[in-house]
Amino acid sequence: MTQATNTYDTYDAIGEREDLMDIIYDISPIETPFQSNVARTTAKGTFHEWQTDALAAAAANAQVQGDDIASNSLVATARIGQHTQISRKAVTISGTLDAVDKAGRAKETSYQLAKAGRELKRDMELELTQVGVDGAGTGTTAPTFAGVESWISTNYSDNGAGTTPGVAAGGTVLTAPTDGTQVTLTEALLKTGIKNAWSSGGDPRVIMVGGGAKQKISGFSGIATVFKNAPAGQATIVGAADLYVSDFGEHQIVPNRFSRDRTVLILDLDMWAVAFLRPIHQIELAKTGDAEKRALLGEYTLVSRNEGASAKVADINSAL
Repeated sequence: MTQATNTYDTYDAIGEREDLMDIIYDISPIETPFQSNVARTTAKGTFHEWQTDALAAAAANAQVQGDDIASNSLVATARIGQHTQISRKAVTISGTLDAVDKAGRAKETSYQLAKAGRELKRDMELELTQVGVDGAGTGTTAPTFAGVESWISTNYSDNGAGTTPGVAAGGTVLTAPTDGTQVTLTEALLKTGIKNAWSSGGDPRVIMVGGGAKQKISGFSGIATVFKNAPAGQATIVGAADLYVSDFGEHQIVPNRFSRDRTVLILDLDMWAVAFLRPIHQIELAKTGDAEKRALLGEYTLVSRNEGASAKVADINSAL
């Protein structure tokens, strides 16, 4: 087929409007399951402290009639803490860009600030769940806090090559864990971690994992949700697990895109919190030209109320 002579088509015409949808598609994940499920508290200083305690081990307790009562040996509470960390995102948008007609957003400053807020939340989730050390900072270095992986040191398993120093004599985490050679994640390792946290007095109801470990756990025999009711005549295949049942109760399996896939976190979420010295807020920076300068900033720290209530399985290779 050929066009008729002198056919005037879209290749010749001038003035066609662009066909640009008024939507911006972004699939970047914004779920932050750790932040969303732990308590939020207030810090009043740059070094936030709390206390932990423990009961004496249970023992045989039979006493002689009329015995003179001597006091038991008493142990002081432990005073621990860590520094607050400042996290921020900043944007600078020219006045012209805010003024021109744009697809998918009305004002560029508002759009970029909303995007920065989601990015900041993701950064915080990564900082809270991964490794790190506590540091006061100086005039030239930023203060930092240790994440969940660094705090869990009572109940952990690895292949013997890694280390988890835990809380130092000063009452905080000054040395980050080191990684060892990865091993296959097995149900036995998971069960041991759950048992150890329970034996220490915890109630670890959440198993937080990366994507690979989530798939690995879905194949374990202790899974409760391996089937799903479906309409008559319709087959439903379920290849994922959301609940693991152990000898110590039911445990939600929560995938987290920002925790490390090489570590399974077995968490008693009541024993964790995020303390804010300064909640996330917007700062209007000094105007030095024809542009809007804004920043989103928060100052916060992780509170490990008692790390012994949780456990971790480190150095796992979920791909094996």
